[in-house]
Amino acid sequence: MAPGRMRKWLRLLPVQSGSHPHHARQSDTSNSASSSTEATATIVASDLTRNVVNLVPPQIETTSQAATSSEPVYRLNSKMAEEYMKKIKRFRILVMGRANAGKTTILQRVCNSTDKPEIFDGMGNKIDSVVVQGTLAHGYHDIKHELVFRSNPGFLFHDSCGFEAGSTQQFDQMKDFVVGHAAARSVKERIHAIWFCIPMTDYHRTVTAAEQKFFDECDTGHVPVIVLVTKADALHLDAIQELEDGGLEIEEAEKKLTQQEGELLENRLAYIKHNLDKCKFPPRGYVVLEKMDEESANTTTLMQCTANMLSEEGLQRLLVSTQQSTITLCVEYAVKKTLRRRMELGLKDRLQINVKRFEYDLLGWFPNCGVTWE
Repeated sequence: MAPGRMRKWLRLLPVQSGSHPHHARQSDTSNSASSSTEATATIVASDLTRNVVNLVPPQIETTSQAATSSEPVYRLNSKMAEEYMKKIKRFRILVMGRANAGKTTILQRVCNSTDKPEIFDGMGNKIDSVVVQGTLAHGYHDIKHELVFRSNPGFLFHDSCGFEAGSTQQFDQMKDFVVGHAAARSVKERIHAIWFCIPMTDYHRTVTAAEQKFFDECDTGHVPVIVLVTKADALHLDAIQELEDGGLEIEEAEKKLTQQEGELLENRLAYIKHNLDKCKFPPRGYVVLEKMDEESANTTTLMQCTANMLSEEGLQRLLVSTQQSTITLCVEYAVKKTLRRRMELGLKDRLQINVKRFEYDLLGWFPNCGVTWE
């Protein structure tokens, strides 16, 4: 956005009334408008930001905002956060869960790809895919390996093996990696979020003992853990079976199928939350994912939940500008985190806004803008 257009936008921003708690709607009033006109404008307040922020539909399950770490919640001051973020180029996510939970498919949807990821060791050296597949076939999996999709190299993933049937040694190795990378000295090596996948295909073991052990023993500090309830569409067959077991004919069962699926999902999600929320380090949020096998599958809810759970605005900006799920999320955070703050300033402070810095802050929520600030 050109600086000239940015200045015109700034002049159109509403003047905050010192006697009223709300914020004014954008208006066409000139600088010579009377104070009574300004007062009228402030009464119909903040529709602009409220409407834009609510463009993204709410996630399926509400998330817990309570800290899950034994450490106090903190935020870096703006200057420290800016210096911190200069050293981070990629958003690093650890994906966990049992085998066949759909982890790789989810990553492909997030990165808008159907290809397999390229795999690198901890030093950045690419590993031959043939070698990787050979080790996987023999049951070996290295959580330290970095997975990167060419379609979106801004994401860097780690994939934990399904340790539900693994040895104590496997669990300890995973725990050491999680705890170590949650508070690594090098900011480039820190993980920023953890996605823990629990599939709906295993009816008789919705939550395993190993999964409960993770949430009881692994303190991830300020790194949020979000449970992804995967393969929710697998409940379709279960719903049909339950309706038929109830004595309904196929035609009648089809009419009640959607309702039955919803009830099954609600009950199993409640069971998962009941078991995990009472753990010492419970997850921060829950997201239900379905039809991830379709290339058009939507991961907007996953991106929004992850962004909401991050404690640092710099990390939120990195995630939002990296994701390719929806431009609406970029707009939401640009308004909520940048534009709204300027709108809340008084007239004197607003006239002192550095236009170039405002442009940098605003466009930083969008991908590939190429805006710099010095």
